[in-house]
Amino acid sequence: MTVRLTIVNPVAIPEGAGPAVAQFALARRAASLHGARVGLFWNGKNHGDVALARTRENLAKLFENVHFTTYLGEKGGLNRYVSDSQRERMLAECDVMVGTTADCGSCTSWLMRDMAALEQLGLPTVSFVSTGFMEDARWSAEVFGCVDLPLAQVPLPFTNQDPVRIAQMVDDSLPVVIEALTTPTTAERVRPAFEHITLASEPELHYDADDALECFDVMNQCFIEAGWSDGLPLVPPTRAKVAAMVEASGRAPDDVVGVFAPGMGIGTVEKIAANAVMAGARPAAIPVILAMAECVLDPSIGLRTFAMSTGPQAPVVLVSGPIAEQIGMNSGVCALGPGSVSAVNVAIGRTLRLIMMNVGHSYPGISDMDTIGSSMKFSACVAENEARNPWAPFRVSQGFGAEQSTVTVNVPYGVCELFDFQNHDPDLLVESFATVTRNVAGSPNPGVWLVKTPADPSAGYPFNGVYHNLVMMCPEHAEVFANAGWSIQDIKEALHRRSRLPFRTAMVNKPLPLFEASHPELQWLLDHPDTELSLYPSPECFQVFVVGAVAGRSLYFHGGTVSVTRPIHVP
Repeated sequence: MTVRLTIVNPVAIPEGAGPAVAQFALARRAASLHGARVGLFWNGKNHGDVALARTRENLAKLFENVHFTTYLGEKGGLNRYVSDSQRERMLAECDVMVGTTADCGSCTSWLMRDMAALEQLGLPTVSFVSTGFMEDARWSAEVFGCVDLPLAQVPLPFTNQDPVRIAQMVDDSLPVVIEALTTPTTAERVRPAFEHITLASEPELHYDADDALECFDVMNQCFIEAGWSDGLPLVPPTRAKVAAMVEASGRAPDDVVGVFAPGMGIGTVEKIAANAVMAGARPAAIPVILAMAECVLDPSIGLRTFAMSTGPQAPVVLVSGPIAEQIGMNSGVCALGPGSVSAVNVAIGRTLRLIMMNVGHSYPGISDMDTIGSSMKFSACVAENEARNPWAPFRVSQGFGAEQSTVTVNVPYGVCELFDFQNHDPDLLVESFATVTRNVAGSPNPGVWLVKTPADPSAGYPFNGVYHNLVMMCPEHAEVFANAGWSIQDIKEALHRRSRLPFRTAMVNKPLPLFEASHPELQWLLDHPDTELSLYPSPECFQVFVVGAVAGRSLYFHGGTVSVTRPIHVP
């Protein structure tokens, strides 16, 4: 006898039940590059300027009276984007545009966005894309409405390459660059095929087998093959389980929580509930999960960028307030998991990863281009140990009432232990902490203010505003500071003062032209490279969250985004 398992389809359909925006045709191509005004756009990725300089050299040799204008993205830091005013100048000053570089996940997406916008406004473009990011580039181009967006493929990223290798790659791709700018798309010049994300429009999915356990295995194998799994067994989101989750939310199943980048999937309450069930969450956790989803939808957190990045960025979820104890969250031993004591924490954190995948369509190899990955991407969620927090609860520090419950999401690159069993003097303890906070300069965040042009984080450009680096402080360390009369603000200011390195060290992994463009008032540092400066622009770049059990082992999550906090609404 055959048994059938029926589940709620957890995969969201993009806006418009297809690509996120209506598709549009390419701009009319230039008749010739003789006498053309050629724009050269650099998004700040390392050595892209070298590639554009070689492009300029080649085109100047082949075509007469070419006028070149170079542009550096006006928004962002290490990944820079076109501002509205800059786009207007490009349209007025250029006949064609060459853009670079698409050689990481988020920079590929943002470059495709900028080039697609120019094509839609009538300016022909071509972008350098390294081979490993062609799938990402094609998918992103379709998301932004320009499925035939011209790409010049190069075998390797320009990053970490020497100038000779970069020049060779540019030379080899030059015929494609010229053709893309001057030749209309024809039936003979069809875009390369690429793998689409697997979508299913049916409201329910069915799996047949000889018994219920085999149905479970079949479902999980099908999810792996479709790319919808995080790699661990998933709980079947049956209609009954999803309905219970929706009912606990107090909202209608078709209520739209938001549209989730990068794939612009429509995140209804039911889709979020289905992914929560798959993660192992209980209905009581759905208010926390919905507030968590609202956090990542805030433009300032940069969902599309961290979801697509080659970096190991992973959301860290912090819950503060009465609801944590009510639903059984762990704030003590092994609060980050794994273990049965952290089952609720783990399920909530895992839910966010599944939402990013199946609602936002952040799938490895297509729209999640993480170079190595991180175990934090499976789940990272804790509750505040309020009983052992000697200061005001975290939610109060974020402007909420003590009676409320909140969720905060921050998205760091990595984590280091702040180990100190030795010191009961707060000055020595903070000095110990600073040996870590100043020596993570190889991460993208520390010192990035040197190459960043400030922008309003509400405009949707990620990693603007105040970056928050999270200290998960164990109770033993918190008590050392509190017993000495230190406030959290005192800790933040001390960490800021002590997190200093020489200018040359802070800049060792950053493109010098970005510093020159971002801070003309600091060019004197080029002549004084041993001058020490803070890696963080202000004390507000640190946040302290008390969690954990006994013994002096805290954690430092570095390179985080703007932290976003939302209240939890319990129906």
